[in-house]
Amino acid sequence: MTPGGPLETDPRFWVLSEALASYAGDGNDPLVLGGGYVQAAVALVLRAKDPLELLLIKRATSERDPWSGHMALPGGRRDESDPDLLVTAKRETLEETGVDLQRDGRPLGRIEDVAPSSPRLPKLTISPFVFGVPAHIEARVASREVERVCWVSVADLRAPATRSEVEIPLPGGPQSFPSFHVIGEHVWGLTYRILERFLEVYGGGTATQPIGTWPGLGNAE
Repeated sequence: MTPGGPLETDPRFWVLSEALASYAGDGNDPLVLGGGYVQAAVALVLRAKDPLELLLIKRATSERDPWSGHMALPGGRRDESDPDLLVTAKRETLEETGVDLQRDGRPLGRIEDVAPSSPRLPKLTISPFVFGVPAHIEARVASREVERVCWVSVADLRAPATRSEVEIPLPGGPQSFPSFHVIGEHVWGLTYRILERFLEVYGGGTATQPIGTWPGLGNAE
């Protein structure tokens, strides 16, 4: 992005980058971690509309996908060719949604890693990265692994009326999980946990002082 552009003067993104600054982390950990865990990354892509919008995908139905049909964030496993997890998040977002974060995005920071709690799911550590993109950016279904892409208002995610529960059939019987109910879909599980933490960190995203350019971020990567 060009220094001084609209993303760099949007006070909401400046506030968010400051709030995320304490979650530096190390994106250069080995591909296979202790206990057989493999690295993955997802992108929280925020579009500079008023209010801010977040990009979600619905995963296509597939017997090979443990998250088949779920609402999710764009992302996936780190390839051996990925120098770090930030690159993984950018690459997967482009492959799944056509959004080029290398060209059009601004990295704002990251949230602490999460991992599946169920022993039935793959042993992954998932690193969530937050990006800002201009208001004109559009997303599309760019992979057979994706059924649908959509933008959801962050204000709607914060609204109490959006909080819900979803009942999931499990081998031991159906179980209810907390969810966000948006655009006719339930967002639950790992994605729910990531968004919960994001909303805690974001805290509303308002700023009263005039903002110039973001300190210490340099050119987009």
